[in-house]
Amino acid sequence: MSTRRLGGRDDHEKFCLTEHWELVVNARGKPVRHHATYRLALPDGRILRTRISRPVDRTTYSPSIWNHILADQLLVGDDEFWNCVEHGVLPARGAAPVPAAALPLAFVWQLTHTVGVDEAVVAGMSKEQAVQAINDYWMSQGSRPGD
Repeated sequence: MSTRRLGGRDDHEKFCLTEHWELVVNARGKPVRHHATYRLALPDGRILRTRISRPVDRTTYSPSIWNHILADQLLVGDDEFWNCVEHGVLPARGAAPVPAAALPLAFVWQLTHTVGVDEAVVAGMSKEQAVQAINDYWMSQGSRPGD
């Protein structure tokens, strides 16, 4: 039987700071005194909240509290939590990573609005094809942008 690594208040806060959670403040704009309260807006619109008892120190959580924090407040597993705390690897939160070959938004806008290329066609273009389409358009207009 393996023993599960339990986190402490300091690990909990380091996770929140690494993942850029926002510190919640009271009506006077000051941090809440009895707990450090953090929130994180997710790409799907949900907002996560977590509280860390003060003082934020090396106090280790009990297994039941730790399970609750990971599963219900932070929405991460053990590996995701410790990778974030120890290596700065942010948890996957549902936002699709930008592909390395993604077209810049300005290209997409110019192709669809200026050149008149259908969005579905633009979505299948490589960067080289997009540049060629824009160049072809400007050549057909008798000039290039900036001339």
